[in-house]
Amino acid sequence: MLYEIQHSIIADKVTLEAGSNLNFPTHIHNSFEIIIATDGEMEITIADNTYTILDNECVLVFPNQLHEIRTPNHAKHTILIFSPQLVKAFSKKFEAYIPKNNKFYLNDFYIDKIKKLNGKKTMLELKGLLYSVCGEFDKNAEYIEFKGDKQNLLFKIFNFVAENYRTGCSLYELANQTGYNYVYLSKLFSKSTGISYTEYVCRFRTNEACYLLMNTNSTVLDIAYECGFDSLRSFNRSFKSTLGITPSMYRKQKISKEDSF
Repeated sequence: MLYEIQHSIIADKVTLEAGSNLNFPTHIHNSFEIIIATDGEMEITIADNTYTILDNECVLVFPNQLHEIRTPNHAKHTILIFSPQLVKAFSKKFEAYIPKNNKFYLNDFYIDKIKKLNGKKTMLELKGLLYSVCGEFDKNAEYIEFKGDKQNLLFKIFNFVAENYRTGCSLYELANQTGYNYVYLSKLFSKSTGISYTEYVCRFRTNEACYLLMNTNSTVLDIAYECGFDSLRSFNRSFKSTLGITPSMYRKQKISKEDSF
């Protein structure tokens, strides 16, 4: 399994990709992913379910759902990958749930809007479109709580971090919560994702900090503590290691772009 770190833990990340005859192995990331077959036939396996999508049919992959993309013969596609932070009200509501069926239909209006996404859109326009698309999915969706054993243990770890990153979410606390040995959990996470559990927690906290830096007037110090960092120094170090700039520079840089993406 491949853990796509480039589609994970970045608060305002949006990727739009179009092409043909895509085959991509089983992978996972902490973002929503809309896969649209614009011509031909594609097969998308999400967890234990395989969906066949034809012209203008779609699937919505939830954050941290295992999925694989196959093109048996020929197909064109459009894929939109976006951070859950951009639809925070939607993503928080279903944080511990997955849809029974990931397949849905978008009309030509929304598909055309997605295809025309570009860097000239304001953040409000972008969020408006993403919320609208999620709303279209939600109209007929049913959800179930995500439970299970080894494969879903990884999801439980992701969920544990999401619920506890502000306070304590060490491996020892994770072990107490799940009932598994902390050494086993550490090895499972590293093997499954390609990064350490500690690095993931730091990246998750950094992601949350990005959101607060852009959407609140809280001081950098307050945001550091709000996101679970024990000092401003550790926050600055982790933030710069992940994004290459300090939190203050990130805030100024985003403001200077007038909220465009």
